[in-house]
Amino acid sequence: MQEQEIAEREQGLAKGLGKAQIVMIGLGGAIGTGLFMGSGIAINYAGPAVVLSYLIAGFAAVVMVLSLSEMAVMHPSAGSFGTYAETYLNPWAGFMVRYTYWMAQVIAIGGEAVAAGVYMTYWFPDVPIWAWSLGFAFILLYVNSRSVSDFGTFEYWFAFIKVAAIVLFILLGLSAIFGVGMKPVGFHNLVGLPGGFMPNGFWGVWMGVLIGIFSFVGIEVIAVTSGETREPEKAIPAALRTMAVRLLLFYVLALTIVVSFVPWTESGAKVVAQSPFVRVLAYSGIAHAAGIMNFVVVSAALSSMNTNIYLCSRMLFSLSRGRYAPAFLGRLSPNGTPVAAILVSGACILLSAGLSKLTPLAYNYLFGIAIFGAIIVWMTILLSHLSFRRRHKAEDLKVRMPFFPYMQIAGLVLLAAILITMGLDTQFWNIAWIVGVPWLALISLAYLVWRRANRASA
Repeated sequence: MQEQEIAEREQGLAKGLGKAQIVMIGLGGAIGTGLFMGSGIAINYAGPAVVLSYLIAGFAAVVMVLSLSEMAVMHPSAGSFGTYAETYLNPWAGFMVRYTYWMAQVIAIGGEAVAAGVYMTYWFPDVPIWAWSLGFAFILLYVNSRSVSDFGTFEYWFAFIKVAAIVLFILLGLSAIFGVGMKPVGFHNLVGLPGGFMPNGFWGVWMGVLIGIFSFVGIEVIAVTSGETREPEKAIPAALRTMAVRLLLFYVLALTIVVSFVPWTESGAKVVAQSPFVRVLAYSGIAHAAGIMNFVVVSAALSSMNTNIYLCSRMLFSLSRGRYAPAFLGRLSPNGTPVAAILVSGACILLSAGLSKLTPLAYNYLFGIAIFGAIIVWMTILLSHLSFRRRHKAEDLKVRMPFFPYMQIAGLVLLAAILITMGLDTQFWNIAWIVGVPWLALISLAYLVWRRANRASA
């Protein structure tokens, strides 16, 4: 009965997305600028064994997303994992996970807006970064305020640029390694440098997993689209399976090529100054390699922003329809889009972008909430799925996760270990605990206040 009530309260969104669009939306959400420009951080931790780091992180992502697909097919909903947590755990979990995810995405979009502005200075050094950031934010807010079909088409082509760039990079990289039409690079850098394949031991690999996990954050967007997808019972599981495999292959193959082509000590130290992707393109004889890659990373940043604005607005819409947020945020425009939720999210995104530019210390604390929140959201999804399976017989499910519940338990243990590692790290990752725990306390207090006020008005 509760499941039906939640489904009914989120009715009204236009069902304008097809399978091809939601696959690209998912890839767009999960492939940000990190793969192209930030992979050196993970390489610096793990060396060539960064490939193992991403395989481990990819395992957690696949377990989470396949578990989510079972629930999304049975309960297509804009609130997605937030409504599943409310249904199968408790109202506090649904309240907490949606607000935490909303906040994490707002912070991520603010960072991507500034990143896009920085990348544009490559061509227009005299134009202020804030002008680009502001302009891009307004354009993408406008795109999201149109019909969901228009948003899907826009994101399809944005994500297509990233996917095409990665496929081209993989083909050129493999050609360079095996010497197809050029001098072969071989695999010396993969295993022949001091320290071998795993120069920093398993601890280095494990720290690389932390970076890998956040590279995959965004894959859960497909479940959020379930409330606006035509034939979700067919499109969602097919898209999730396809995207999970593609994403894993893209990251693992691309990073294998990077550490084979560029000595890991160099790619780790100089990745900010020059992306390994640029070096592979230049080695292959591609003219204007730096300019091409800059175009790709701008597209990657804008695609990630576009998808995450969509996520933010649907989380606020879901919260409003559940009476956890002001009622006006749950109103829809004539084309079935939650414009108020988009605009409120946009205002907060601009504030986040301003903080990241003006006061980096404050933004670092906000970023701590984002990285802590991402792990909490994934763990909540797996816990919700365990409860979901207790209420529904396996034979009644249209989509079934294999090896239940062992995969979910393994995923939870892995995510919990990552969270503990963050708390023990004294150089950077402990910021997640320093601000993440107070955030959970604050959001729990807000829930108690809301519940008391709701009971008083009942």
